[in-house]
Amino acid sequence: MKTEVINKPVRKSFPVTGMSCASCAVSVESSLKSTSGVIDAGVNFANESAWAEFDEEVTSLADLQKVIQSIGYDLIIDAEDPSQQQEEMQLKHYKDVKQRTIWASIFTLPVFLIGMFFMDMPYGNWVSMVFAALVLFWFGRSFFINAWKQAKHRKANMDSLVALSTGIAFIFSVFNTIYPAFWESRGLEAHVYYEAAAVIITFISLGKLLEEKAKSNTSTAIKKLMGLQPKTVRIVIDEIEKEVSISQVMQGDVIIVRPGEKIPVDGTVIFGSSYIDESMVSGEPIPLLKQSEDKVFAGTINQKGSFRFKAKKIGSDTLLAHIIKMVQEAQGSKAPVQKLVDKIAGIFVPIVIGIAMLTFLTWLLIGGDNAFTYALLTSVTVLVIACPCALGLATPTAIMVGIGKGAEHNILIKDAESLELGYKVNALILDKTGTITEGKPKVTAMEWEMHDKLDVYKQILYSLEGQSEHPLAEAVVNELKDQQVFGIESGSFESITARGVKGVYDDILYYVGNKKLMDENNIQISERMIGKATGFQKQANTVIYFSDSNKVLSVIAIADQVKVTSAKAVSQLQNMGIEVYMLTGDNQQTAAAVADEIGIKHFKAEVLPSEKSDFVRELQGKGKIVAMVGDGINDSQALAQADISIAMGKGSDIAMDVAKMTLITSDLQSIPKALNLSKKTVRTIRQNLFWAFIYNIIGIPVAAGALYAFNGFLLDPMIAGAAMALSSVSVVGNSLRLKTARI
Repeated sequence: MKTEVINKPVRKSFPVTGMSCASCAVSVESSLKSTSGVIDAGVNFANESAWAEFDEEVTSLADLQKVIQSIGYDLIIDAEDPSQQQEEMQLKHYKDVKQRTIWASIFTLPVFLIGMFFMDMPYGNWVSMVFAALVLFWFGRSFFINAWKQAKHRKANMDSLVALSTGIAFIFSVFNTIYPAFWESRGLEAHVYYEAAAVIITFISLGKLLEEKAKSNTSTAIKKLMGLQPKTVRIVIDEIEKEVSISQVMQGDVIIVRPGEKIPVDGTVIFGSSYIDESMVSGEPIPLLKQSEDKVFAGTINQKGSFRFKAKKIGSDTLLAHIIKMVQEAQGSKAPVQKLVDKIAGIFVPIVIGIAMLTFLTWLLIGGDNAFTYALLTSVTVLVIACPCALGLATPTAIMVGIGKGAEHNILIKDAESLELGYKVNALILDKTGTITEGKPKVTAMEWEMHDKLDVYKQILYSLEGQSEHPLAEAVVNELKDQQVFGIESGSFESITARGVKGVYDDILYYVGNKKLMDENNIQISERMIGKATGFQKQANTVIYFSDSNKVLSVIAIADQVKVTSAKAVSQLQNMGIEVYMLTGDNQQTAAAVADEIGIKHFKAEVLPSEKSDFVRELQGKGKIVAMVGDGINDSQALAQADISIAMGKGSDIAMDVAKMTLITSDLQSIPKALNLSKKTVRTIRQNLFWAFIYNIIGIPVAAGALYAFNGFLLDPMIAGAAMALSSVSVVGNSLRLKTARI
């Protein structure tokens, strides 16, 4: 019964250590919820954290910690930086597992050599016993500890079977080493199985090491997002600048932002102007001009100008904070899929134990004079032959080879779950900028009204744009550089906010800018140039004009160009039966033009980051398995929400960190390859599991003595150990075939 809560409850979050699977998270959550004074609690296995809403009058954080410690886990509640401490503990644990695996391998080698090739070596059994004891009960002690924890909660997993089979094989071998006369007096040889026990521990330890390595490289996406906010800011009090910590900023404070700095909080510009890189919000590569009364957002980057703004939203209310929260929620909302082998083991282990016990009892009843001998031999043989090596290796070996195969084709796969799920994808969302397109403005056309003095005009244009702060100016400069054009000395230069620039060359005034700049200065535009400009705009280009004081000399089209392989990749995906969608923060006209060019039937324009993740959720609600492909911070929420998340290698660190797959190349044709790789990897895993099960289905009855009634055959535990090893080799060999597969 929960204590009735009278006082207002508090809600606190804290890191959890010691969780290794989804069932661990369930155990921690149920224990927290059943604690007196706790109203509600939850555990996020993705970032290994827990939260609890509780009455501080009834229970405390220390009480919650004791409850969790009693079931074998721990809460970090008293550290200055709990996340940092958690990270350090994970790294320490990984190093411990690595060290134990190395030492287990070193001590297993002589045991294996004695058991397989030097069985008659003097004192060989005693040497093997000592070395095997070290491997099992020191370097492999975690298997026995975890098996005991599972047993206390009336559960069983792979650790349970490893501990049981190796433990019994070791005890049986110790008995035979100390008292071989028991068997010899009955006309039987006193076999020992130290090598089988030690090899099992070493093999499974290696698998655990690979698992821990993946866990120790946990996502730092949230930390990187938090890093977008500066630690200190400059506020203005009575016209005096003062540098303060970000935590001291209050609503209404006036903050100064200088060139190249990050915006610390959300607010409104009150003085000055500048171009702001808001790609983390919109995904669009072209910085936006911010003037008085315009909104600015935390985490976005100021370009060359300087301005002041009034803080409107601080702390957890900023847009950046909301993005961080949404990424966390999306990661936590997907319960990690418990590995298929662990699920099987939960049923497999009790069945094997039951069969071993039944075998023992059956032989006691029907075994005649040597009933106990046969009972012990057959039950131990059942446990040895049912060792989970083949089952344990079935998935990780295929995954390892699959991940390596992906790397050869410029596909970096961060976790096994995405590789296992990829083949089920039936809806794929592409971000536009930097994914379908190059992500950088480029001149697509430069139309000139006249061709006399063309070289001089190009030099003047280069000089004007070379001095401009506008991001589109860089595209013009780059284009003219490619044409081997260089600037000339100017008489004067002036930037005109939100319009363009002007400058004097040889006493003639020239302008570069938008249509408004031309209209305001009564610049004539010929019908031909108007037609060209209209055509460029219909093709989703941004148009700028270059003129002297009377007429337009050139119309320049600038666009973010579509990658040459995008259309082919979309076609390949559609031929695989996958619905392809495009989401972009760009305008409807540009989105329609790009979608038409590459053959995408479904697209949405002017989409905000939160709306991208909402759209992913909408498709998932319709039963779709959704893959999201993006490259920007603005895509991180949708990437975290999607079933499969794929980042472009040239994209932001945040996108790559959230994503489960990263394409090193910018070629979208790698996506169909990644999905095909998933299909072939999953097929290999299924084949491995099939053979592992067939081995057990045939091997266990034979080990139990099923053939004895027909031909008097009893399987020797040594042969059972060899069969176990052979099954593992066959699984590894089948996985290695993936290396030669075509994707």
